Order: sequence, then C-alpha cells, then structure tokens
Amino acid sequence: MPPDLWEDLNRWAKDELRSVNGQIEFLLREATKRRRREKAEEKRKEKAEKREPTAPPPAASGGGSWSAELD
Repeated sequence: MPPDLWEDLNRWAKDELRSVNGQIEFLLREATKRRRREKAEEKRKEKAEKREPTAPPPAASGGGSWSAELD
C-alpha cells in the first residue's frame, strides 16, 4: 500500500477511534453494502421494464401534421 494512502487511512481511523485495520474493514463493509444495494436496484429496474413495456410518446397537440403546415 502506498505510504500516503496508509497515512490518510491512519488519520481517518484515529478521527473515528478505530485502528487502521478496523477502518479498512469498515470501508470494505460499506462498499459491499453499497454494491449490494446498487445490484438490487438494477434488478428491480429490469423487472419493472419487463412488466411495463414503454409506451410510444404522445402525439403533439395542434390537431394537424407538421407537413401540412409546410404546404
């Protein structure tokens, strides 16, 4: 591990009253939780997309076609 990263982790750990190893474990656990949440959200979106097909965009209001306005 680069010395500057170690020092940053050491300072951060001291601020939160943890050892460096404890701080690393904490960070890994938080990253894992975040990753699990992101994966779960992706799965929810995929299921929702399969259940609800996307509708075509609504037609523009005004009643006529735009090509009629050019004539």
